[in-house]
Amino acid sequence: MGLLGTLRRTSSRLAGYAPWSAWAWRNTAFTVAAVPMALPAAAAFTTVIAAPGRIPGVLLMVLLLCPLLTVLQRSRFQSLMELVIPPAGYQHPSLHPRGLLERLRAESTWRQYGYHLLVSPLVGAGGALIVLLWAGGAAAASVYGWSWLLPDQDGLGWETSYDLLTVLGGILLLGTPWLAAAVARLDAFAAAALLGPSRAKELARRVEDLAESRAGVLDAADLERRRIERDLHDGAQQRLVALAMNLGIARATLTDLPPAAKAVIDEAHREAKEAIEELNSLVRGLHPAVLEDRGLDAALSGIAARAPLPVELTVELERRPGPTVEAVAYFVVSETLANVAKHARATRCRVEARRAADLLRITVTDDGVGGADPARGTGLVGLRKRVGSVDGTIMISSPLGGPTVVTVELPCGL
Repeated sequence: MGLLGTLRRTSSRLAGYAPWSAWAWRNTAFTVAAVPMALPAAAAFTTVIAAPGRIPGVLLMVLLLCPLLTVLQRSRFQSLMELVIPPAGYQHPSLHPRGLLERLRAESTWRQYGYHLLVSPLVGAGGALIVLLWAGGAAAASVYGWSWLLPDQDGLGWETSYDLLTVLGGILLLGTPWLAAAVARLDAFAAAALLGPSRAKELARRVEDLAESRAGVLDAADLERRRIERDLHDGAQQRLVALAMNLGIARATLTDLPPAAKAVIDEAHREAKEAIEELNSLVRGLHPAVLEDRGLDAALSGIAARAPLPVELTVELERRPGPTVEAVAYFVVSETLANVAKHARATRCRVEARRAADLLRITVTDDGVGGADPARGTGLVGLRKRVGSVDGTIMISSPLGGPTVVTVELPCGL
């Protein structure tokens, strides 16, 4: 079964590339369809050679026919090869004077001229050659069927060459599909490079689209964090506060309860207050309300006040950055101060936040032992990812013995 299966798969593959296969005829039809589209260029070259005085008229004809030929070529690729070549984008309509000038100046237009004047004639010649090879191969392979049409050539030995012609015809019939496939592949490669938009511009457009979509995702995530923060603040947090107040009232008013019951109420009251503190920390970690209400200055002041070491804070903002940049700046300072308290063994820290034009620069300096290394998992990798989410940059200077200086620059255009 293994050998039979291999033979069947091999024969199936060979049948897929046979002269009568769809693959062979599709490539043949594609290359032959290039012949009529190459005629204008061939006529232009013939006219230039035969009558050099008509060069201006030939150039005008090429300029006028180029857009139509481009549309036809794109249609040929899409219909016969299922290859979509997108058109080059222009700002103005083609019939507008600025549109005409824009197209004459565009690099994509001159690439299209290069395809129609250089590649198209070569592909057209290849298509004509493929037609001749198909016809010659079929005629040679079937020589025994039509040789009776030849005049009597007694003594010339024509019969001895029939076998050679038959073999040659078979070789041509087997090889012509591969030649057609090679011509089609080269034509597709050239057309994708010359008839479509500039790859550099296409990549730039994709980068812009990705940047816009990423900014949209960041804004949506920030809005979702704000919604969750509001829901927790207005829902679960208020319920916990009410629960703690009720437990406090019960502890103060129910003085005649057994000691065991009082202990349970005291424990529940303590647990409720701890839950409120944890929920407050969680809400601040999602999106602090003070950041949305009063801005980055007040939010950073709150971080500095809660820090376990003295923090000198300087904030100079001409105007508020966007919400996403504010959130990134807030969490960068928060995480950096947490790293300082956990790893740096510092006695004090200085935080500076200044905005110059469209750039927000944040500097965090501590007098700790230094030696901060992102490779050792000190939280700096997370800072890099958070800063990079808005196309910001982060620079870390942390020699052994200190001080450690973390400088973050965030673009305020988002």
